[in-house]
Amino acid sequence: MTNHNQLRRLTTAALFAAAITITTAYLLHIPLPVGGYVHVGDSLIYLAACLLPTPWAMLTGAIGGGLADLLTAPIWALPTLLIKALLCLPFTSKNPHILCARNGIAVVISGLLSPLLYGLVNVFYAGGAAAFLPQFLGTLVQSVASGILFLLFAFAMDRIGLKQRLSTH
Repeated sequence: MTNHNQLRRLTTAALFAAAITITTAYLLHIPLPVGGYVHVGDSLIYLAACLLPTPWAMLTGAIGGGLADLLTAPIWALPTLLIKALLCLPFTSKNPHILCARNGIAVVISGLLSPLLYGLVNVFYAGGAAAFLPQFLGTLVQSVASGILFLLFAFAMDRIGLKQRLSTH
C-alpha cells in the first residue's frame, strides 16, 4: 500500500470516528425515560464498515462510540468499545457498492446484536434480569433508526459513486 493510500485510509477512519462521536453524543441524541438515550451514530459505524477494511472499521466504531460514552455515560465506555467493534463484522467493504445484499442483511444482524449485548451488559450492571428488556427495547429503537438512516445514506452514496471516489483499499 502506498503512503497516499495509507493516509487516505487513516484520514477516512479519523473523520468517521469524530463524526460517530459527535453524532452519538450530541446530534439527534434523544434521552429515554427508562435511562440511556437513542442516537443514530450506529448508521455511521455501518457506513465505515462498508468503506474501510474490517480492522479499521472496528477501530473506528470502537473509538467513536467509546469517546461518545466517555462524554455522556462513562460507565458504558468499556462495553461500547467491544460492542461497536463487533457491529462492523457482518458488513463488507469489498463489494463495489455500499448497498448490497450482504450489507442489507448486516443491518438486521447488527441491529439485533447491539440491543442484545447492551441488554446483557445492563443485566450485569443492574444485578438482575429485569434490567434486560428496557435496555433491549431502547437500543432496538436506536438500531432501527440507525439502520434506516444507513440504508438512505448508502442508497444516496451509491447513486453518486462515492465509494469509488473514496476507495481506501
